[in-house]
Amino acid sequence: MMGMGYGGIGGLLILVGDIWAILNIFQSQASSGRKVLWIVLVLVLPLLGLILWFFLGPREGRG
Repeated sequence: MMGMGYGGIGGLLILVGDIWAILNIFQSQASSGRKVLWIVLVLVLPLLGLILWFFLGPREGRG
C-alpha cells in the first residue's frame, strides 16, 4: 500500500511531460507530417515517446 502513491506521482509527472512535449511539438517549425508522427509516438508510448522527443525531436520552439 505504501508504494502505490509513488506510481501515481510518477504517472502524473509523465502526463505533465507529455502535455508539455505535445505543446512544444505544435509550436515547432516541423512539417505537419512530422508533427503528427511525434504526437502519435508520445501518445502511444508516453514515457519512451517523451524521452525520444526530448533527445531527437525538433529543436526550435523549445523554451
